[in-house]
Amino acid sequence: MSHETCSGEKTLFFLVGAAIGAATALLLAPRSGAETRKLLAARAREGADAVVNQSKIVADVATSYLDRGKESIQHQRDQLSAAFEAGKQAYLEENEKA
Repeated sequence: MSHETCSGEKTLFFLVGAAIGAATALLLAPRSGAETRKLLAARAREGADAVVNQSKIVADVATSYLDRGKESIQHQRDQLSAAFEAGKQAYLEENEKA
């Protein structure tokens, strides 16, 4: 899980760095103010979309881990219940013999 978290952080840092680099390049580019504002707005929308998409991916991965954890706990609960019932049955059988 730490590998995926690290990967998610790297992606986030890359996106932030790319946005900062793009904004700097746009501000230093020889364009009119209106053109630059339109371009910045477009890039901001793209960045927001990228963040939303990455958030959905992270949420899906977290949900997957949560579901697997629930399944694992349920499986362990079932095994413990079966073991308890087997022990109870063995105890009752031994008491009947005595």
